[in-house]
Amino acid sequence: MRILLLGEYSNFHNTLKAGLEKNGHEVLLAGRKDGFKGYPVDIDFDPVLFSKTLFRKVKNFIFLILKIDISTLEIVYTFYRNRKQLKGFDIVQIINEFPIRSTPFIEKKLLNFIFKHNKKVILSACGEDTTYIKYLLKSDLSHHILSPFLRNPKLKPHFEPSLKYLKPSFKKLSEFVIKNVNYIIPGDFDYEMAYRNKTKVKPLIPFPVNTEKNTVLALNIEGKIKIFHGISRSNYYKKGNDIFVQVLEEIQEKYNNKIEIIQVESIPYKDYIELYNESHILLDQTYVYDHGYNALEAMAQGKVVFSGFSAEFKSHYNITKKIGIHTTPNVEEIIENLSWLIENPKEILEISKNARAYIEDQHDYIKVAKTYVDTWNS
Repeated sequence: MRILLLGEYSNFHNTLKAGLEKNGHEVLLAGRKDGFKGYPVDIDFDPVLFSKTLFRKVKNFIFLILKIDISTLEIVYTFYRNRKQLKGFDIVQIINEFPIRSTPFIEKKLLNFIFKHNKKVILSACGEDTTYIKYLLKSDLSHHILSPFLRNPKLKPHFEPSLKYLKPSFKKLSEFVIKNVNYIIPGDFDYEMAYRNKTKVKPLIPFPVNTEKNTVLALNIEGKIKIFHGISRSNYYKKGNDIFVQVLEEIQEKYNNKIEIIQVESIPYKDYIELYNESHILLDQTYVYDHGYNALEAMAQGKVVFSGFSAEFKSHYNITKKIGIHTTPNVEEIIENLSWLIENPKEILEISKNARAYIEDQHDYIKVAKTYVDTWNS
């Protein structure tokens, strides 16, 4: 089949593309590079002209006065310059309701072209969108990524990128996308909860992980236990980075001679991977019920991940062994779990083995790609 993957999110579509190609399909990946992470794409919609100093200053000045981001004009130009390459696919999968990341008005125009000129379009439910944000605000969940803002409205500027999806223009875009796609496929349990009662929704398909690239690294627990924490400044409160920073300050004081802390901030994916390769433990997120891409790739390498491993998640996958540390926004609980691992390093090896086995069973990129093809053709 000829397949177009539109948009990128935390290496999801790059990994799916690799799995699909292993299964003999022709795949094109078009989209933006997911900010500072810089994932590769075949057709790049990121503005180039307006990233240069002079044009960036002009763009910022116009936005300050008119609240219009003129760099979206370059996105439109790039899209239509490549329009012949974006037609005639058997399957198009868009990464979420806002895959090209222009403006809601422009997004509708560009997606309308995609709907008209391709056979079948699938919506992948992952990342933030109108459906997900509305669900969180109406839910009775004990915690979620908007919890810090709900507790402290002064944090609103940090949550504007999420709250924008509640604006009428984004709600209309959401309705347009859901109306025109053939299916909706959740990518993990957090998104499955949000889309569960929507029409067109297919069963959850786990995110694919490249088990060949992400190989198990031998963990030496004889020396210091290495704890890795990657800070995303744009998602600082949503990820719980502030909580992890507080935890690490106390852990450093408590176990100074037994641990090494590696803490980095907003760096490109390839640099990030190099820095965290030698770690035993990865601190990922505190507000989720399933775990995202960063956690999955770390688990594939046999690291012990602090993220979402909720009872609901474990029930969905019928998991009985400990494959990671379920993490809630509770400083004392995280300290207790970290202390247990530091004082019982053999548990790190056991969880490492279980985590890798889980990834191979549920997330292997070649098997997951086959599941996607079967679902697309259903």
